[in-house]
Amino acid sequence: MESNCNRRESTLNRKKWLCVDLPVTEYREAWDLQHKLVSARNSQILHNNIVLFLEHVPVFTLGRRGGLDNLTVSEDFLEKTGISVIHVERGGDITYHGPGQLVTYPIIDLRESGLGVLDFVTALEEIMIRTAKDWGVVAERNPMNRGVWIENKKLGSIGITVRRGVSFHGIAFNVNVALEPFDWINPCGLKGIRMTSMERELSHPLSMHDIRDAVKRHMETVFGMKLEMITLAELAAQMNLDLGFQK
Repeated sequence: MESNCNRRESTLNRKKWLCVDLPVTEYREAWDLQHKLVSARNSQILHNNIVLFLEHVPVFTLGRRGGLDNLTVSEDFLEKTGISVIHVERGGDITYHGPGQLVTYPIIDLRESGLGVLDFVTALEEIMIRTAKDWGVVAERNPMNRGVWIENKKLGSIGITVRRGVSFHGIAFNVNVALEPFDWINPCGLKGIRMTSMERELSHPLSMHDIRDAVKRHMETVFGMKLEMITLAELAAQMNLDLGFQK
């Protein structure tokens, strides 16, 4: 039978999520890191939920429903730009990631956290809505597609997958990101929509550091927990695992 001490420790772990800030990172590096952390979470080597905050080197990713038919430029054109296309297991269709877009990957044991998938996705939308509101930008949900929107312009996207109860991938919030690459695809597989950014809506760039801080603050409020900062080197040492790169 589980001891009272173990039960208290389990409750405390649910209220504390670890948080790692990363620099601009190649997509495959971050993808590999997520897989390692999901495996560690499933095997209980990692006892806490953990959230990665980063920006990506330019890349297009295709979700489970994605296909190259939603590229509106030739593959030869893309090859000249040097931007790769990577097929991943998250939900959704095609999207673009690049510097100036805040990407947040929560690696969450949904069952332990008492969250259903739809409630979790709705909470991720709420975090982006509240963050936009901090700068006077009114964003909202749209029945066309999950994520957050300003009228028919998409400001933030969500794509997750769940492995043995642990969710990974996450949100992409357009802050100062270049919007031109979105014109080369049907974003999220939807025709006739446009992407926007906080910079586009406000007509000036924003501090990525300030946006990260706001997202962290709203994440704590929405999920009712506290984020504890940790480096990958510290995390790898705690778990005695090779996480690939310790930045």
